[in-house]
This record gives sequence, C-alpha cells and structure tokens, in this order.
Amino acid sequence: MAGLPRALAPLRSRDYRLLASSMGLSLLAQGLWTVALVWQVVDLGGGPGALSLATSLQAAGMLASTLVGGALADRVPQRRILLGVALLQTTAVGSVALLALAGALTLGPLAVASLAGGVAMGLYYPAYSALVPGVVPPGELLAANGLEGVVRPALAMAAGPAVGGLLVAALSPGAALLATALTSAAAAACVAALPTLPVRREGEHPGLLTDVREGVAYMVRTPWLLATLLFASLMVLLIMGPFEVLVPFAVRDRAGGGPAEHAWVLAAFGIGGALGSAVVASLRLPRRYLTVMNLLWGAGCVPLVVFGATSELWVMIAAAGLLGAAFEAGTVIWGTLLQRRVPPALLGRVSSLDFFVSLAFMPLSMALAGPVSQSLGLTGTFLLAGLVPPVLAVVAVLAWRLPADELAHPLDEPEAAERVGAPA
Repeated sequence: MAGLPRALAPLRSRDYRLLASSMGLSLLAQGLWTVALVWQVVDLGGGPGALSLATSLQAAGMLASTLVGGALADRVPQRRILLGVALLQTTAVGSVALLALAGALTLGPLAVASLAGGVAMGLYYPAYSALVPGVVPPGELLAANGLEGVVRPALAMAAGPAVGGLLVAALSPGAALLATALTSAAAAACVAALPTLPVRREGEHPGLLTDVREGVAYMVRTPWLLATLLFASLMVLLIMGPFEVLVPFAVRDRAGGGPAEHAWVLAAFGIGGALGSAVVASLRLPRRYLTVMNLLWGAGCVPLVVFGATSELWVMIAAAGLLGAAFEAGTVIWGTLLQRRVPPALLGRVSSLDFFVSLAFMPLSMALAGPVSQSLGLTGTFLLAGLVPPVLAVVAVLAWRLPADELAHPLDEPEAAERVGAPA
C-alpha cells in the first residue's frame, strides 16, 4: 500500500484497518438500530410516549457510563473494553431480535436493550479514542480522524438508516434488529483480531471516582481544553435543538416539504460532513489549529440563519451541507488535538468529558427549542442559533489567548509529532 495519499496513510497499518472496520460496523449498527427501534415500537402498538421512553433510556445509559468509561479506558486495555461493548450490543439486540421474530417481544425487553445500548455507547467512545494513538503514528492521526469523519455520517446517518428502512419495509422490524445484532457481532470479530496493547499509564491506579476527578482537574487547569469545551457546550446548547426539532417545521411550513424533503436536508448535512472531513484529512494540521477549529465551529453555525429566512428547499439543503462540512472539519481537528496534546494516561478520561458535555446539553437544547421558538418565532430562534456561536468562538479564542498557546505548542512540524502526550 505504498504511495497512499495523506488521507489514506493510516490504512497501511493492519491494526488500524481492523480498528477502523470495527468502528465502521459499529456505526452501521447504530444507524440500523435507530430505524429498527422506531418501527419495532410502532409494531408493538407503542406511541410517541413509548418511543420517548426507549430513546430516553438510551441517552440515560450513555450519560451514566461515559465518565466511568473514560476512567476504565485509562486503566484497562482498550481492546478489552471495545470487545465487551460489541458483545454487549450483540447480546442485547440479538435477544430482542429473536423475541421479535418469534412474536414474543414486548416493550419491556426492548427498553432494556435500549438502555444496554446506551451504556455500551458511553463506554465505546473513550476507549476507541484512547486506542487510536496506539495503532496510528502521531503524524497520521489527523488523517485517521478524517477517515472517521467521512465514515461516521456515511454509515450512521445514511447507509444504516437506509438499510434498516428497507429491511423493515421488505421483511419486519425484527429482521432489522437481527441485522443490527449480526453487524455488532462482526464488529466484535474485528476487535477480537486486534492485539491487546498495554495501558499507557504508570504507577498505582486509585479508585474510579478519583480517576474521574483527576480528569476534571486536568480539564480545569488546561486553558485550551477548558476554553474549547466551554465554547462547544454552549454551541451545542444553542444549535442542536433548532437543528433537530425546528428544521422539520421550517421545511414543512416555509418550503412546503415533508418527510422526504427533511431527509434530503439531513442527507446534505451528512454528505457535507463527509466532504469536510475528507478535505481536512488530506491536508496538514493547520499551524493555527486552535483558532481554525473554534472559528470553523462558530462560523459554521451561520448557515442556520437560512432556515428562518428562506422558503426555498434547495437553499436549506445547501445550508445543511455547509453546516455539516464546517462541523465535521472542526471535529477532525479536535479529535487529533486531543490525541496529540493530552497525556496518554489521561486521554480516556478527557475524551469521556468531551462526550459527556455534548450529551448533557443535547436534551436541554431540544427541550428549550420549542418554548424559545414560540417566544421568538422560527426566524428569531434561527438567528440566535446562527449568529451567537461565532461571537462565542471569538471570545473563547481571545479570552483564553489560544493564538499564543498554539504558537507555544506547534503540531505541524515533524519533530512535534514525536512529542505526543507531552504536558499541555
């Protein structure tokens, strides 16, 4: 595989190919589950309340497990965690799939499987993020994160739901659940083929709660990390509710569209994200990586204004594509930054804090979207969501002196690539 372009260079490693395959299969299973769960609840006679319970249990499972998952990822070989997660997902979904195909499934076991899936997802992200630097050279981490950024929306937001919908329509929700379980089993097989790498941590391991506190303390005393997480959490609070809850109404009420047109908007977001990730992965890490990343996220929110200002569907689709491209491009830099600047012994916990902050503010943002739109209207709400994040991004960059920090810690030079895990 000599001569691979920069974006595909990590694929030279057999271990990374196995890890990337397991990640891709896990994302595909996630997309399958999203559709299978909805229509299985409907098939059992459940309504919005039942579906809300199942999805809420999944979110609760993620919130409950992600911080502990970060502590575990810093003290237990990550391969074992990923294998356990894949087997948990296979067992939980496989059980309800067999019950569904036998005509014996009720909402109770389905809710339990949803909770188990949430716990598994909360454990997965920190372990995966901490394992990548163990199988990818430092200089190729940007490309690895870029590949993930391309694959994630393509599988979790497009291919998985599409295949799940086809299986439900052609066969049954139970068949889609079985496909989800088999996909998780394939992911487990890929992880099982990986070698067990030692945990990159020395000394005594205190209790899990002490581990979590150490991760929080590191975040608080590290300006670039604290500034970015504070900005990102406020950005999630401002934009996720409008995008998830209000965009369908903008499509319906302003553009005269329906479910199909909303799906085009979501697909544009995913395609834009894949393209944005691919572009960043094919380039060197920006010299001003902190500034570029935060401004990408902040300025990337501006297209949300379109949803409150236009009645043209194609403009909404273009805006969603730009939003996805900017968001995923910044996320690729962020993942690389964590893996390059956070000490290896803390990477799992810091990754879990990143995941936890995003999860914590998503439900609140969605809960506030409706009342805020009733008060400000769709136009006012989308103006707020689109124009406040750029201001917050500039504040984060300037107030925490991020330009001076990135100059003091260059990551675009060959020699800097060797200093992975140096104190930030």
